[in-house]
Amino acid sequence: TLGWDAKSVILGLLEAGQWHFYRLPKGSHSYDGSHGWNTEWPRIREIGETDLLATMHGTFWRFPASFSRHASGGIEPRSNYLKVVGDFCRWQDQVVLGCDDSAKSEFMNTRPFKARHAGPRQSNSNLWFIEPARLDRLGPALGRGSVWLREDLAAGAVSEPFLFSGYDHRQLAITHTSADPVTFVLEVDRTGTDTWATLEEMTVPAAGTVFRHFSATESAAWIRLRAVEAAQQVTAHFHYRDQEQRTPANGSLFAGIAAAADQPQRLGLMRSLSAETLGLVAATTSDGSDATYYELNQSLKLVPADDPAAATRLVNDVAQPADSYTVDDASVVFVEDGRRYRLPIGADNAVDPINYTRARVCREVATERDLLNVAGTFHELPARNAGGVAKLRPIATHNLALHDFCSHNGLLLLSGLDADTVSDRIIRSADGKAAVWAGVVDDLWQLGKPRGKGGPWRQTAVQAGVPSDPYLMTGYDRKQVTLSADTTTEITLEVDLDGTGLWVPYRSFTVPAGETVQHTFPDGFSAYWVRGVSSVDTQASVIFEYD
Repeated sequence: TLGWDAKSVILGLLEAGQWHFYRLPKGSHSYDGSHGWNTEWPRIREIGETDLLATMHGTFWRFPASFSRHASGGIEPRSNYLKVVGDFCRWQDQVVLGCDDSAKSEFMNTRPFKARHAGPRQSNSNLWFIEPARLDRLGPALGRGSVWLREDLAAGAVSEPFLFSGYDHRQLAITHTSADPVTFVLEVDRTGTDTWATLEEMTVPAAGTVFRHFSATESAAWIRLRAVEAAQQVTAHFHYRDQEQRTPANGSLFAGIAAAADQPQRLGLMRSLSAETLGLVAATTSDGSDATYYELNQSLKLVPADDPAAATRLVNDVAQPADSYTVDDASVVFVEDGRRYRLPIGADNAVDPINYTRARVCREVATERDLLNVAGTFHELPARNAGGVAKLRPIATHNLALHDFCSHNGLLLLSGLDADTVSDRIIRSADGKAAVWAGVVDDLWQLGKPRGKGGPWRQTAVQAGVPSDPYLMTGYDRKQVTLSADTTTEITLEVDLDGTGLWVPYRSFTVPAGETVQHTFPDGFSAYWVRGVSSVDTQASVIFEYD
């Protein structure tokens, strides 16, 4: 059986009348809703291959059919995905996935930077047919999870096993608040036979944190930790990811969507009106002065509809709220539930265009998970009851002049196109004045790799000991930071290990007045958020570059 808690995914095995539990990393936090409804979605099923297929928390897993307590090796991530997969099976030469695509009620997933009535007027979903090999070619595998989370431990406490195989980069962070150093023994089950051997002993200083990066030669099926001494508020958090294989280039299937430097010639605001019909108010001018109402029917034809009232209602219902975010000299600033967060600006310094009312920033595209499109990057945004912005993950940096995006009948539709590109992904009206791009939400992985530049401070007046806003770090590949200040100071970079405000120091840098200090993070280093703290009052910059 599959489940989860605040720490990680839980795999339960009932064997000979006794339960045994293992832990897996979470690829997505969009399933963490406090209501627990997402328990209906995990599956472990046969799809005509040697291994079974498992779905859980946004990861497709390769799951051995012979899994048992003494044969527990072989679980591996295949890829991460964005759709909500309720069930799946093999049909002929394809895998068919039943998905929860468009929900009329957004339940607890409302936000001030989303249109109040942008959801579908009628819930609708669809089947998704894919070749089995595509299960390995969606999003790059990323997973995060803990075996202990702010827990008081007795001497000798042993964690549950955590998956140790299947990822290119693997990092462990251990932190505690005890007044004395605490030693932890890392133990591994190399082949999944429930035979454990010591990998290493790690001593964590008093109220300290230690990061451990594992090499490719340190292989095993499972890893667990044992506390030698009693300890307070212990967290042992794993952060895994595969090596990013994407380039900055967008996939060819997105041809016809206007680049950020260009003015889109086919704009359009959309809403799913029923299981049969999508409404589109299209325009060819940036001010929308020639806006015309169209409907997309079940034959995927954009047909003009003489219904001015419907057009006006659609625009009023779905218009993107103004002032959804701000951009200053340092980065993008988002505020959710009174908390400030900062996000990178796309590598080409793309700031989303303001055309025909406003460009779409945020919309639900599958049940209880949003797309956030800002400064040239798409992000997966869990619902507020599942962590919200604090558990954000970048999907891809596109630097396209997108106008709107919408979920309908299992499709993801995009507007903001040029006037004439011909593609099997583009649906154009017979009069040529309306156009949308059609695909599925998991096509977005084929946009450019996540990248960007910015930080919490850029020539910002800062106070001694006062942390900066959090700046997004998770989901990016290569990372470096440049620090400078007007006054000689020590700037400490702190990282939030798990997106719950678990801040620990990463490293302190002495920054001489008027000079710059650069630091490149180790390959595979990961955290959810990063922030800076200065030792003195000064004017400082902390600027990250992710590529």
